[in-house]
Amino acid sequence: MSFHERLTRETAAARESFLAIPLVANAPRTGGTRELYLAFLTEAYHHVKHTFPLLALAASRTTDERYQAALLEYMEEERGHEKWILDDIRAMGGDAEAVRTGQPGQACRVMVGFTYYAIEHVSPYAMLGSVHVLEGMSVLLADQLAATLAKTFGSAGGAGFSYLTSHGSLDQAHVAFFRALVNGIEDTAVQDIIIDHSRMFHRLYGDIFRELGARAELSRAA
Repeated sequence: MSFHERLTRETAAARESFLAIPLVANAPRTGGTRELYLAFLTEAYHHVKHTFPLLALAASRTTDERYQAALLEYMEEERGHEKWILDDIRAMGGDAEAVRTGQPGQACRVMVGFTYYAIEHVSPYAMLGSVHVLEGMSVLLADQLAATLAKTFGSAGGAGFSYLTSHGSLDQAHVAFFRALVNGIEDTAVQDIIIDHSRMFHRLYGDIFRELGARAELSRAA
């Protein structure tokens, strides 16, 4: 069994818990309001803007040259993606400047803060737990969500969905790159760290969607 297969198997329960979150389960099929989509983009901006510095931190903390080279490649791929999100917010009629200068929700702050902590105080390999979850879930859900929302909003030419579409099926190459990277990790202690943090990030990323869902419920009840 390859390590990627072990990682997939041993994080399956965490993955299923994430996919069972009502907002995650329903939005790709039923869509949502423009306000909810803008709220999602806001949270995405505030964690995606940390991707590059987090990768850089992990690269600076590892002595594994193979891993470091992979992180540098990830950095080049991820540079500036948060700007796409601001463009999408503008296309949806949102206030991109207010988002840029504002603060995320509590769950997003916790996830980002934990990522810095884990890289610095547990292991630079903890970053791979984040990559596994955020890229894996994007590939699984983003294209369907973008298509459903575009139909709901009547968006011409896909305006407002560049972040989602770039992280959907177009991101398959990243998944293959990740698989090859982790399959080259033979140290079982390092493997255990990645598995543990993948479980953690399923929970922490899921909390962002739980928080968004709770906000939407409050808005409907108001």
